[in-house]
Amino acid sequence: MLNARALAAAALLPLSANAQNQINMSTGVSDAGAVITELGAEIFGLHMLIFWICVVIGIGVFGVMLYSIYAHRKSKGVEPAQFHEHTGVEIAWTVVPFAILILMAVPATSTLLEVYDNDDAEMSILITGYQWKWRYEYLDADGENVAFFSNLATSQEEIYNTDDKGENYLLEVDEPLVIPVDTKVRFLITANDVIHSWWVPEIAVKRDAIPGFINEAWTRVLQEGVYRGQCTELCGAYHGFMPVVVHAVSRDEFDGWMAAKQGAAAADAALAAQELSFDELYARGEDVYNASCLACHGAKGEGGLGNAIAGSTIATGGLDAHLSVIVNGVAGSAMQAFGAQLSEVDVAAVTTYQRNAFGNNTGDVVQASDVVSYKEG
Repeated sequence: MLNARALAAAALLPLSANAQNQINMSTGVSDAGAVITELGAEIFGLHMLIFWICVVIGIGVFGVMLYSIYAHRKSKGVEPAQFHEHTGVEIAWTVVPFAILILMAVPATSTLLEVYDNDDAEMSILITGYQWKWRYEYLDADGENVAFFSNLATSQEEIYNTDDKGENYLLEVDEPLVIPVDTKVRFLITANDVIHSWWVPEIAVKRDAIPGFINEAWTRVLQEGVYRGQCTELCGAYHGFMPVVVHAVSRDEFDGWMAAKQGAAAADAALAAQELSFDELYARGEDVYNASCLACHGAKGEGGLGNAIAGSTIATGGLDAHLSVIVNGVAGSAMQAFGAQLSEVDVAAVTTYQRNAFGNNTGDVVQASDVVSYKEG
């Protein structure tokens, strides 16, 4: 059941949440007036309570000051009052601020205790920040073998202004995080490379993702819907290309999605044991390239933040050197190690694609077994 502050926040917010987000923090309430998360509504209620207390204090202090300046100005010949060692005044300016602080500390403490109460979670998800994507791994038995990366899905045409920008420009991904509604979900948040920050304001979660540390947060989303956020830590050149999208769905829909993801994971494992045709590897590799490589190496392999793939001595030279760059990355550069991010099939596919696309035309076909052999040395 909602507490009084959450209800007060809901009642005070008939305006569009999206419009409010531009000048104020998220309300935790949908445009239709339904509470998205009780905690979010409570945080916003606390925020507004403190805001109005500060407004009242400001009006009182500046009102008295302006009145005193006007009514007791020097031109009227008023003699200044003397408060030196005035016991009553000294008690007042000690007691009043203390009372105000207590008035703010009581509800703030209550809310903070709820924010950090990660007990009794019904589901746990490990979130790992990479430059510049998120990896989600479902840790519970029901989510066994389900882990995936979530990449920016906004097209390069929109980014480089050769196409109109969509409604969710830089706020759309290829694989959103999916959670069931009315379920307490605990997030374990860390990072693989630099500091990121996972932030989805409408579901009241914002935590830094720090390499070597695991921060905790939780949410219980009450309304089905799509909730969008971003990385809020300046994490590199493409920091702005690291959105977060959460789909909150019914329990039945979530169970169906989870079963499909587990089936796909099993199919990928089986695929790694097969030999795929050139066309199959090339088509899959193109998808992997567009999701993981294009942002740095360009849509035509022309390069950008990363080196060009077209005509590259790496992509047209020895296979082991090419696999080394993809699997292990390049130390001291923005080239990440994709060995842990991509399956063996995907590494084989994108290697095949890079060695034959953009005019490279080596004719090489790389199988998952080649990747396994390379990793095993």
